Amino acid sequence: MQTAFLPERGVIRLTGEDPAKFLQGLVTCNVEAIPAGEARFGALLTPQGKIVADFFVVPVPEAMGGGLMIDAPRALVPDLARKLTFYRLRAKVGIEDQSDQLGVTALWDAESAPETAGIVARDPRHPALGWRLISALPATADPHQAAWQAHRVRLGIPEGGRDFAYGDAFPHEADMDQLAGVDFAKGCYVGQEVVSRMQHRGTARTRVVPFAYPDHAPMEGIDVMAGGKAVGTMGSAAGGRALAKVRLDRIEDALAAGDAITAGGIALTPSKPDWARFAWPGEVAATT
Repeated sequence: MQTAFLPERGVIRLTGEDPAKFLQGLVTCNVEAIPAGEARFGALLTPQGKIVADFFVVPVPEAMGGGLMIDAPRALVPDLARKLTFYRLRAKVGIEDQSDQLGVTALWDAESAPETAGIVARDPRHPALGWRLISALPATADPHQAAWQAHRVRLGIPEGGRDFAYGDAFPHEADMDQLAGVDFAKGCYVGQEVVSRMQHRGTARTRVVPFAYPDHAPMEGIDVMAGGKAVGTMGSAAGGRALAKVRLDRIEDALAAGDAITAGGIALTPSKPDWARFAWPGEVAATT
C-alpha cells in the first residue's frame, strides 16, 4: 500500500441533531445514510451553479461521537465553515474547523481498506484512488505527496485550484458528474437548477481532460493552443500526463483539421480516461 499525507487538506466537523439533513439541502451529493467505510464526493455551489468548494463527506462512527466530517481544501475551510454557518439558520448543527487537530492521508494500491487509527473511507471518484484517512496530524513531514499527485494525474482526476478555479467552474466542467460528485436524483440544493439544465441539455462543452506530452511538462496556467487559437488552460502535470480545462468542441475541430494541439510549444495528445462517459472528440458518448 502507498500512502501520502495531504497537507493541502483540512477538516470540518458537523455535529448535532441531524447534520446530514442540514447538509442534504445544500450540496450536490446525497449525504443521507452514508454507510460506514464510505464517503460522498460533492460540492457547495453558488446560486449560479459554480463550485464554491468541493469536498468529501465522511460519517463519524457513534463510538467516536457521531456526526459528519468534511474533508476539504485547507485554504477554503475557513470560508466554507462560514458559509455553512450562514446557511444553518435554526438547524441545531455544530460546525467546527478541526484542521489544527486533524488531517487527511491518501492510501492506494491495496486490495482492502487498511486497519488504522482514525476514520477510513473509500474514495468514491475512482476505484484506483483507494481510501482516505482522517486522523491526527502527523508529527513529521511526509515525502510521498508527489507520488499521489502523479497517480491522480495519471487517472485524469481534476484537483480544484490547479485544474479548475473555484468560483469559476461548473460541476460538469470539473467532471464531477462523471466522478460521483453529483446526485441527479436527490432533492433541491443550492445551484441545482443550473446543474440539472446542463445535464439534460448536454451543454457542457468545457471539461478538464487528460493529455499526454512527450518530454518536459507544460507550465501550469498557460494557454492550450489549437489552430492558432486558445482553446483552454493547462493544469497539473506529472510523468508524461497532464490535465487541462479545454473546449472539447474546439479540440475535436483541431483533430479533424489535423491542427497541432500545444501548450508553450509542447505537443499535447488527448488521452481518454477510463471513467469518461461524455462525447469524446471523434467518438460518440457512451450510454450512462
